[in-house]
Amino acid sequence: MLELTPKQIAEYFQRSYAAVDGLWFMKVEEKYGFGAALDVDNEVWKVFPKIQARALKSLGKAGNGVDALFECLTTKLHLEGYKFEAKKTGGDGFEITIEECPWHSLMVKSRREKLSGKIGTLICNTEYSAWASEFGENINFELKGQICEGARSCVLLFKSS
Repeated sequence: MLELTPKQIAEYFQRSYAAVDGLWFMKVEEKYGFGAALDVDNEVWKVFPKIQARALKSLGKAGNGVDALFECLTTKLHLEGYKFEAKKTGGDGFEITIEECPWHSLMVKSRREKLSGKIGTLICNTEYSAWASEFGENINFELKGQICEGARSCVLLFKSS
C-alpha cells in the first residue's frame, strides 16, 4: 500500500470528485443531449449543497444564520481550491469575490469553455441559493458577475432579510 500524506489524500479525493462530476455530465450529454444533462445536473445541485452544508455544520458545530453560513461556505470554497476573498458587509450579510474557480478552469482545460457560462449561470445560482437556505429561510443570495461569463471575478452576495 502507498503511504500518502494528508495533502496527497485530499488531492486524490478532490481530483476524483471533480472528475466524476464532469464525467457523468458528459456521459448523460452523449446519451440524451446537453439540455438533458444540464437539467439533471441542476437537480443534483439542488440537493448536494444541502449535504455539504449539513456535513460542515455538524463537523464545525455551527448553527444557523449568516455568520454560520459565512464560516461553512468559506471553508467549502477553501477545501475545493477556489481562490477568493470574503468580507462581511454592513448589516447582516457578506460578499465573496472568487478570483479563480476550479470548475471553470476544468471547463477551459477540457476545451468546453463556451459551455461554461451556460452551466455556471444555472448551477451557481442553484448551488449557492441552496447553501443560503440551509442556514435560514431569510438568507438571500445574489450572483453578481461571473468568470465564466467573461467577468474578472465572480461575486457572491448573501444577506439576511
